[in-house]
Amino acid sequence: MKKILCIDSNHPVLHETLIDAGFHCDLFWDKPKDELLALIPQYDGIVIRSRFKITKDILDSAPRLRCIGRAGAGMENIDVSYAESKGIRCVHAPEGNRDAVGEHALGMLLMLMNNLKRADHEVRQGIWKRAENRGYEIKGKTVGIIGYGNMGEAFAKRLSGFDCRILVYDKYKKGFGSELVQEATLSEIYEEADIVSLHTPLTDETRYYIQDAFIRSFRKDIYIINTARGKCLNTADLVSHLKTGKVKGACLDVLEYEAVSFENIDAANLPEPMQYLIKSEQVILTPHIAGWTHESNYKISKILAEKMIAVLKDSD
Repeated sequence: MKKILCIDSNHPVLHETLIDAGFHCDLFWDKPKDELLALIPQYDGIVIRSRFKITKDILDSAPRLRCIGRAGAGMENIDVSYAESKGIRCVHAPEGNRDAVGEHALGMLLMLMNNLKRADHEVRQGIWKRAENRGYEIKGKTVGIIGYGNMGEAFAKRLSGFDCRILVYDKYKKGFGSELVQEATLSEIYEEADIVSLHTPLTDETRYYIQDAFIRSFRKDIYIINTARGKCLNTADLVSHLKTGKVKGACLDVLEYEAVSFENIDAANLPEPMQYLIKSEQVILTPHIAGWTHESNYKISKILAEKMIAVLKDSD
């Protein structure tokens, strides 16, 4: 019987599906890292979210390992190329949370453009400002989407009823234009976009993708949405352009400073750019929950289990 080590907790459907398919699952997410590292060599598969990185050293210590399942979309915490060079398949489940990310990105944008956060806060204090909270419509705007994988496409679908123009740039995809989206160059997005939304994985190529030169390239003042990865955006550069008005507002579900614990911390000790974001009415912040709905929790786990079963049965 093949053995699977669950390093992080997930929806029970994940291990239930694996067990139903004839695999043995150990749910050891309460064990410390050192114990888990010592156990990994005994397993044919492991399931991880983001607890620690699966490095070359870990992979070299695991002769039985044939599959790594990442419960989510990003794979940056796994040395995928080295794993696959050793015959270890790496699978993830972006199909499971793409709908959640698309809805969340749209919700943040609507909240920002219609001043919903500020207006709600004011009304609760008995402040009734109508003209000051007049918002902007998505209709008639041009939205630039960078990255057209599961998340970028899901966001485009959510925008489809808003009568806006959708330009999409993806360095690694061609021929995806449709009635919904127009395939575009970066130059066209720089020239036309009112809103730009990033939907790329975190790689060496996309680290600080949104930075000073990128923002300066836009002809118009823009809104920025980042539901990808925090380190895809340079926070200090964003703040600089928020101050000048070049960036009219930002929706950030992910933050460059996520490695810093935000629990029981003095806000004054956070980096200056983060302090600015916290105080700004032109910024909507959420704690990396765009893909974290109740529905996506189930779907990610179910899809991942099915992919791992296919890989491990093929390795018989």
